[in-house]
Amino acid sequence: MGRLTSLIGTIKDKISQSRAAIVSKPNTISLHLALLRATTHDPFRPPNHKHLTAFLSFGHSSRATAAAAIEALMDRLHTTHDASVAIKCLVAVHHIIKHGCFILQDQLSVYPSNGGRNYLKLSDFRDNTTPFTWELSSWVRWYARYLEHLLSTSRVLGFFLCSTSSSVEKDKEDEKVSALMNTDLLREIESLVGLLEEMCKRPDSLHVHGNSLVEDIVGSVVEDYLSSMNEVSTRVNEFKERLSCLSFGDSVELVYTLKRLEDCKDRLVILSNKKRVLIETFWASIDELKERLGKEKVYREEKRLASFGRTDKGSESARFGDRVLNFGNSVRFSSARFDLNSFPLLVQ
Repeated sequence: MGRLTSLIGTIKDKISQSRAAIVSKPNTISLHLALLRATTHDPFRPPNHKHLTAFLSFGHSSRATAAAAIEALMDRLHTTHDASVAIKCLVAVHHIIKHGCFILQDQLSVYPSNGGRNYLKLSDFRDNTTPFTWELSSWVRWYARYLEHLLSTSRVLGFFLCSTSSSVEKDKEDEKVSALMNTDLLREIESLVGLLEEMCKRPDSLHVHGNSLVEDIVGSVVEDYLSSMNEVSTRVNEFKERLSCLSFGDSVELVYTLKRLEDCKDRLVILSNKKRVLIETFWASIDELKERLGKEKVYREEKRLASFGRTDKGSESARFGDRVLNFGNSVRFSSARFDLNSFPLLVQ
C-alpha cells in the first residue's frame, strides 16, 4: 500500500510540475517549480532540504518576488486536499520563520492584509483518502494552529521567535525586557505560555508513528520549545526583580500564568531528552518564582502604591517609577537591581 501511495504521489508531482511549466509566467516558472518540488505528495518523507533552500532563496531577490513566493505557497496550501502537500506547505512556512531572510519573513507576517488568528485556514482540513491520510490530517490541523500561535507570539515579542536571524540580537534581550512595563511583560509571558500549551496539544497518533515526515516536524517543534523556554526564563528572571513592586492584579495574573505553565510540564518534559540540566533548571526557576510570589505581602505593595496615588494598571514599569513627576516628588526605586531602597531620590 505504501509503495502504491508513493507511486501515485510521484505521478501527481510530475503532472503538477509539467502543468506549472506550461501555464506559469516566464519570470515565475522557477519559483513555482521550486515550490512544487518542496511540497510533494510523498506522505512518508519530509521535504528535501535542498528544495526548501531553493524556494527560500527567492526571498533574497526583490520584495515583489518575495511576495509572489508567499502568495504561491499560501495558494498551494489553501487549494490542496492532500494531507501530504498541506503539511509540507506548513513545513515551508515554519522554515521561513526559522531560516528565512527578513524580506520573506516580513511578507509572511503581513499575509493576508486583513490578518486574523486562523489565517492559515486549516481548522476544517480533512483528507479521507485512506486511514493514514485521515490521521495525518489531524497533524495538519494542529501544525497550522501551532504556527498561527508562533506567528502571534512573534508579533507580541516584536521579533520572529525561534528565528536564526533573531538570535543575533539576543545580547540586547535583557535590556529590552527590563524596559518593559509590567503589563507588557505579562502579555509577553502569557503569549509564550500559550505557545507552549499549543505544543502540548499535538496529536497522539498510532498510524503515523515512525513516519519521518512527522518526526521531522516534532524535531522542529522541540527546537522551538527550547527557544521559547529561554524567552520565558528571561521574563521569569525579570519578574523576580519586580516582585516587591507588582500590583495585586499583576501578581494574581502572573500566578495564574505560571499555573498554566505548570500544567504543561509533563507533556513538555517528554518532548526532548536533550539539555536535561537546562530544562531542570528552568522548572526549578518557575517553582522558585511561584514560592516567592506566595510569600510576598501583597497588601504592603497596595499600601505603598496608594501612598503615591498610583493605580494598579496605570503605571510604567514600577521599577523605574513614573515618567512624569512634579517638582519635589520623592521616589523610591523598588527593583532589587538598584540598591537605592533606603534613600529617597529627589527629582527636580
